[in-house]
Amino acid sequence: MADDGERGAQQAQGALARLSGVSKRYGQVQALDGLDLEVRTGELLAVLGPNGAGKSTAIALLLGLQRPDAGEVQLFGRSPHDLAARRGVGVMMQDVMLPDGLRVRELIAMTAAYYPAPLSVAEAIAQAGIEKLSDRPYAKLSGGQKRQAQFALAICGRPRLLFLDEPTTGLDVNARETLWATLRKLVADGTAIVLTTHYIEEAQALADRVVVMARGRRVAEGTVHEMRALVVRKRIECVTTLDVASIAAWPDVASAVANEAHRISIATTDAEAVVRRLLAADPTVSDLEVRRAGLSEAFAELTHEPAE
Repeated sequence: MADDGERGAQQAQGALARLSGVSKRYGQVQALDGLDLEVRTGELLAVLGPNGAGKSTAIALLLGLQRPDAGEVQLFGRSPHDLAARRGVGVMMQDVMLPDGLRVRELIAMTAAYYPAPLSVAEAIAQAGIEKLSDRPYAKLSGGQKRQAQFALAICGRPRLLFLDEPTTGLDVNARETLWATLRKLVADGTAIVLTTHYIEEAQALADRVVVMARGRRVAEGTVHEMRALVVRKRIECVTTLDVASIAAWPDVASAVANEAHRISIATTDAEAVVRRLLAADPTVSDLEVRRAGLSEAFAELTHEPAE
């Protein structure tokens, strides 16, 4: 007869981690309100939401750092407090305290020892792209360099599921591109990744699936393309001699802004009607471009937060 862990694993087939109807309250603050969330094999899931949306609480529950007030949490079909389940996870959080006196390669070796089949120290260093940092004391690293070292610690255990909380904060362009390339390779090799980020373009570039949270609930879920398709507005850009204030007053125009000399950016719920009116009012309109809103606009519309 299958034990509870085996039955849970069978039930969770296809989902490595799951929150089912989870609620969590801190005093008068409802951090999570009946949240359903699952992480699937071999995908990069971006979890987006404004501050206070409940993202950090959701991740803390999946990691077994907190317990829900209601609902169920599963990690690899087991309790997130199960040691065997926890050994399948790699984590890179925002607030990290590590022994300052150790060198980076020593930290990697120490962390890898907790896992049953880790990468070698050299492999972890190479995958994280931190060869130049490996022999330096952790305390001597800059903020961005510490983030790079923390990423090596997160992947050194060869995790099946990797949690990354704002991983590229403080990284320069080259370091960010290296981290992105490694994430893509990990996903291609079957690792599931949960990414929380304030950089909308990062989610747009990397995510297979996006979950948008607001007020402790999931308000939307889908691919980046599906998230963009949820947005009613489109954006029109063109060069015109028409007055921006006049365009802004037209029906179906949400906003009109002059980006540069005579170039106008128009947000609208009826692009076809606005384009026809533009051409009728100014036959000299040029450089006309109509596009669907990006993930940033989708995020703003779904959460009622200003787009970045």
